[in-house]
Amino acid sequence: METEIEKLLSNPYASSLAFVSVTVLSLIVFLSCFELVARYKCWDEIKQGNMAVAMATGGKIFGICNIFRFSIESNVSIYQSLIWGAFGFIILLIAYLLFEFLTPVFRIDEEIAKDNRAVGFIAMTISVSLSYVIGATVII
Repeated sequence: METEIEKLLSNPYASSLAFVSVTVLSLIVFLSCFELVARYKCWDEIKQGNMAVAMATGGKIFGICNIFRFSIESNVSIYQSLIWGAFGFIILLIAYLLFEFLTPVFRIDEEIAKDNRAVGFIAMTISVSLSYVIGATVII
């Protein structure tokens, strides 16, 4: 016997709305996590016109959403997609921290806060690129 939620989610419109809603809420939570580990306030810097921060944050947004795209595409339920999306985000966060700590020449966050657009572009590219690799791993 189908539950009411299963009946509702069998409707493609309701299902699509549910997946997008979960992804948007997850995006807000995960961006808040990035905000906690960054040495600058992303949205304050973007408001002031810091393009390096905008590029790095845009890469994170793309990366998180791309991981969820793979997760939604390869899983049946919203719950499974959320679990795999969160797992993918954790991997992306660890990669970000490794990038920050393993760059010996300068501090990534400090350069991005100073509007070093070259570093912001590299940070964006790393987030986007890794999201494809991470996304490929969440397919079950």
